[in-house]
Amino acid sequence: QRRSLAPSQLAKRKAGEEEEEEEGGRHPPKARKRQKPVSETESGECYRSPFRKPLAQLTNRPHCLDSSQHEAFIRSILSKPFKVPIPNYKGPLGLRALGIKRAGLRSPLHDPFEEGALVLYEPPLLSAHDQLKIDKDKAPVHVVVDPVLSRVLRPHQREGVKFLWDCVTSRRIPGSHGCIMADEMGLGKTLQCITLMWTLLRQSPDCKPEIEKAMVVSPSSLVRNWYNEVEKWLGGRIQPLAIDGGSKEEIDRKLVGFMNQRGLRVPSPILIISYETFRLHAEALQKGSVGLVICDEGHRLKNSENQTYQALNSLNTPRRVLISGTPIQNDLLEYFSLVHFVNSGILGTAQEFKRHFEIPILKGRDADASEAERHKGEERLKELISIVNRCLIRRTSDILSKYLPVKIEQVVCCRLTPLQAELYKNFLKQAKPVEELKEGKISVSSLSSITSLKKLCNHPALIHDKCVEEEEGFMGALDLFPAGYSTKSVEPQLSGKMLVLDYILAVTKSTSNDKVVLVSNYTQTLDLFEKLCRNRRYLYVRLDGTMSIKKRAKIVERFNSPSSPEFIFMLSSKAGGCGLNLIGANRLVMFDPDWNPANDEQAMARVWRDGQKKTCYIYRLLSTGTIEEKIFQRQTHKKALSSCVVDEEQDVERHFSLGELKELFTLNETTTSDTHDKIKCRRCVNGHQVRPPPEGSDCTSDLSQWNHCADKRGLQDSVLKAAWDAAVTFTFHHHSHEEQRGIP
Repeated sequence: QRRSLAPSQLAKRKAGEEEEEEEGGRHPPKARKRQKPVSETESGECYRSPFRKPLAQLTNRPHCLDSSQHEAFIRSILSKPFKVPIPNYKGPLGLRALGIKRAGLRSPLHDPFEEGALVLYEPPLLSAHDQLKIDKDKAPVHVVVDPVLSRVLRPHQREGVKFLWDCVTSRRIPGSHGCIMADEMGLGKTLQCITLMWTLLRQSPDCKPEIEKAMVVSPSSLVRNWYNEVEKWLGGRIQPLAIDGGSKEEIDRKLVGFMNQRGLRVPSPILIISYETFRLHAEALQKGSVGLVICDEGHRLKNSENQTYQALNSLNTPRRVLISGTPIQNDLLEYFSLVHFVNSGILGTAQEFKRHFEIPILKGRDADASEAERHKGEERLKELISIVNRCLIRRTSDILSKYLPVKIEQVVCCRLTPLQAELYKNFLKQAKPVEELKEGKISVSSLSSITSLKKLCNHPALIHDKCVEEEEGFMGALDLFPAGYSTKSVEPQLSGKMLVLDYILAVTKSTSNDKVVLVSNYTQTLDLFEKLCRNRRYLYVRLDGTMSIKKRAKIVERFNSPSSPEFIFMLSSKAGGCGLNLIGANRLVMFDPDWNPANDEQAMARVWRDGQKKTCYIYRLLSTGTIEEKIFQRQTHKKALSSCVVDEEQDVERHFSLGELKELFTLNETTTSDTHDKIKCRRCVNGHQVRPPPEGSDCTSDLSQWNHCADKRGLQDSVLKAAWDAAVTFTFHHHSHEEQRGIP
């Protein structure tokens, strides 16, 4: 019998033998048969299995390889080709080393034949013979917008991106690389420009990036908004550098680092900076070059003499895009400054432009112009449009009617209260600037008088201090105020517009869950709004020039949340009228007009934007027969000029002569609307609207932008009907979907 020689078995057998010996001492031994050891053969040799190998002797000495063997082993590892560490991967990189240029024809970054692909450039078709002769390393390729962006672009935005790309690559105007994106508010100008930047930074017909770096210059309140938009649409594919604060040294260090970036893969290829910061740190930005500069709210560059314009104009960049929903705000010379900034020289010098275009066009637009002047003005206007249209794209907000709900814009004429009327007439009798203005002189005191009258139209409380100090125009006016009057509490019944506003807010709050945006040009008026809200226990937020940029973004985001309890958003048109998205509200009250129609248009576009789900109501409050109606009439004149040059509307009516626009210091107490009287509305007879115009009517003009004129009987808005008897005298209203939806 064979026994195991394993150490464990040997130990067991030894223990068993010791136990047997102990037992043998106590009991007599039994006779045992001696067995022959199995480990020995008859010859006396020890048996060893052929499958067992001798054990190596264990030592503590390390086994050292020869250096040549080690080097050969490392070379064998490194000589293996790179393989993608993905199971069963059979892609094009599997059998070639990294860094090796791919053989064959160059190919575009994205598939130009994919469904829905937006192709910005298509190489010319070549014959088979030409294809044999062409150098494969120099063949142009398709330029295709990244599908991540092209999938979300609407048709008008796809057209806009193509236009922008053609302009900045000098394909529309040889030798010129600039353009003006003049779409109206809400059409997605930001997204179109982000698409342009991303395409230029990644591809070109030459199969390499068109530019290395891009710069976005915007108002300070929109810097963070641009950063968020880039993050939203590109989803982390790019890391922009946004500068919205910090010390001078810190900002200079960041700007120098940005300008020193070079190469195909720049870490932060997009700089977002405010106009103010750019002006203060222009020296650091002028030391290098930038492939593309985009100026948001570009109408800030309307004056070619200011420092911001000159600093941007000296920037070393051939490609310039200017974004402005309102390129014409006051006059054609400002329009020239914008076109000259993006494409220098296409309209000549400023003097040549004024002589050849501005003077003939304005003479032809005047209501008192002769037939020859009108004909010459129209010819020069057509010539100007033909030149500018090569570098300007303009689409109106009518496009949004396909995507957004109805917008009803209403101009509400509010009568003055007896206190306001007496204060107004008292001022006109006493103020000397009135006489100066009639003589054609405009002084600082004249401008101060205009401001005083505008504040009086808002609420007598705003000029109470002037009455106490008996300033010029307000001597003895304190006696007109009610006994015991105090500015600490708001009294809506003393102001016609404040009375209407109080009705609008109360009816809206009690009959719906709508939110309201209140806009004013004066922070003093916002103070009155605050007092009214505290008195009525309305929850509100306020944004004016004193609020930091970072805090603005937070309160806007909170207000837009459906779960936020705030009912009112108070907005200073100077501080936040541009670019903000306030789709959480669907009613907006423009409490006072601005001389510049662009400011009002920007402020009123805050609620009717992408993402809005409700019908929007815009209320523009004017004091009947006062300077506010004159301001509104001046806006109409400017918008008519803009319509001719930018929108190419040839039939814009000449409503007011320039002489009539000088009649600022008058008060018409007998009219329901001074503006409606001046436009000689052909839709109305004896103050009531008739559509179509009656036969035999000798009225020749019409205010084309407004669909309806209405007294109380023609009013459809239930909110305004409640306020009519209190102070409303007349309304104009414009329906955004008048034609599209067949609303009467």
